[in-house]
Amino acid sequence: MLVDAHCHLGDPAFDPDRDAVLARARAAGVTHVVVIGATLAESDRAVTLARTRPGLSATAGVHPHEARGWSPEAAARLRDLLALPEVVALGETGLDYHYDHSPREDQRRAFEAQLGLAAEAGKPVVVHARAADDDMAAMLGAAGSAVVLHSFSSGAKVFAAGMRIAAYFSFSGMITFKNWTMNDCLTTCPPDRLIVETDAPYLAPVPHRGKRNEPAFVRAVAEALARARGETLETIAQRTTENARRVFGARL
Repeated sequence: MLVDAHCHLGDPAFDPDRDAVLARARAAGVTHVVVIGATLAESDRAVTLARTRPGLSATAGVHPHEARGWSPEAAARLRDLLALPEVVALGETGLDYHYDHSPREDQRRAFEAQLGLAAEAGKPVVVHARAADDDMAAMLGAAGSAVVLHSFSSGAKVFAAGMRIAAYFSFSGMITFKNWTMNDCLTTCPPDRLIVETDAPYLAPVPHRGKRNEPAFVRAVAEALARARGETLETIAQRTTENARRVFGARL
């Protein structure tokens, strides 16, 4: 059994065949998919999917790309969404200084506010971190609830900060790429903090690179993680599923 801990299943890329995608996931042994909300509209779609299809849960959050639009109204809407049983986490939120689609000050403000909302709701927070290691490492210490570092590829400073707060490290198809150079993170991460994800429709793992990613492909991520750690796929599947259930709750 596997859990895809991070999938943008509400993305228009899945509109033509979403139910077939989920059928393939079940056939591949994926028992649950966490559907990510990275905008308020995407969060609403994630909730609708979680309500209408089995084996799905939702998150609700505002991505750093959208942080310039953060407002009291957005905070109130997220608070309402976090109260829903289908919503198992806040996110994705965080910092992205690679693209800087929103000013960095706005990103930090929105991220700090969402860390507070997650703590208030007693739900974990799914964190996006790219090219913002110094600020991310500093801000993770303020998290008042469990943290999932999604599609982890940050440097040693963020890894150390995550270890200090007992964060969960979620690995994606990036670990199958030829340019992946961070196997030390895969091997030193505590076994009770490992999670696997697709980030579909993005980051399709080898041997599906270049195609639209989908939840069934999380198996390739688990296989790569098993090889890196010298463990069996069965062991990795069991551990990552248990870890996902621990952080996201009984709904999984």
